[in-house]
Amino acid sequence: MTTLNVEVGPKRLELARELFPGATTFALLVNPASPLAATVSKDLQAVADTLGVRLHVLHASTEADFEAAFATAAQLRAAALVISTADPLFNSHAAQLGALALRHSVPAIYQYREFAAAGGLMSYGGYATDTYRLGGVYTGRILKGEKPADLPVQQATKVELIINLKTAKALGITVPVPLSGRADELIE
Repeated sequence: MTTLNVEVGPKRLELARELFPGATTFALLVNPASPLAATVSKDLQAVADTLGVRLHVLHASTEADFEAAFATAAQLRAAALVISTADPLFNSHAAQLGALALRHSVPAIYQYREFAAAGGLMSYGGYATDTYRLGGVYTGRILKGEKPADLPVQQATKVELIINLKTAKALGITVPVPLSGRADELIE
């Protein structure tokens, strides 16, 4: 099973821009040790160019680097911080990243609901429950005798947008109705 996360990374920047339409500066947090860092940076830079905004790429290759990255985003006065996807370092610290975003007053978006629930402003990524459902379907097929090697790779295609309205209020951000209306969940 695979989910839509790297593929929707550019959409995270678009959502941030929708929330801050007049902003000219955004930031992207990547793990430079990740094999996907260059691709993610390039893809988001292309979106930034299309949107006419400046994108600062910040690095964190260990948990100890998180604090400095958020401080730098705040110092740059980035309208929002987009956190790169498909990185085990960030994935295993989603709640910590959300708390840091709130503590540093940096509007941030990441792929997992846990991030938004911990204080991040938004999350946008693959819907985990859909992936689990597909896993269950495959388990059933295997238990009925199908060979795992004969089954094609399945990609969950549902994505979810979570907006933390409590964080928005704490940061003095008014979420536009068209954006909040598209959200799968609003945390209040």
